[in-house]
Amino acid sequence: MDDIELRSVRDDDVETFFVHQQDPSAAEMAAMTPRDHAAFVAHWTRIRADPSNVLRTVLAGGEVAGNVVSWEQSGQRLVGYWIGREHWGRGVATAALGRLLEVLPDRPVHAYVAVANAGSIRVLRKCGFHPAGPPVTGDDGIAELLFTLS
Repeated sequence: MDDIELRSVRDDDVETFFVHQQDPSAAEMAAMTPRDHAAFVAHWTRIRADPSNVLRTVLAGGEVAGNVVSWEQSGQRLVGYWIGREHWGRGVATAALGRLLEVLPDRPVHAYVAVANAGSIRVLRKCGFHPAGPPVTGDDGIAELLFTLS
């Protein structure tokens, strides 16, 4: 998609991200509990302050469509993304993740996804990720798959 761009996260983007994660359908699909405003802003303040994180706002046709992020956890480079529901089904997440992967030189890269999140699984597969084992259910009761891009 030619109209998909990534740029650095701006303060006003975080407000749009907050609205996106409040969407009950999106939160259910991602198997995440939405944060309240104060907790959400504190989370983004913390992750924006860490220079090892790669955080980008996703623009679709110039409009803030979501975010794509990468961070290190337990010695692994992870990626994640959240796209507002009004942009689903148009290839926005696939294009955004692909562009982020272009600036992440190290491999492997990993992503965790809820087993029930078929859309996100499709995005990861389109970007070259493969399942790295069977589903694992965490303490939160959510079954997740680990995907890896070598």
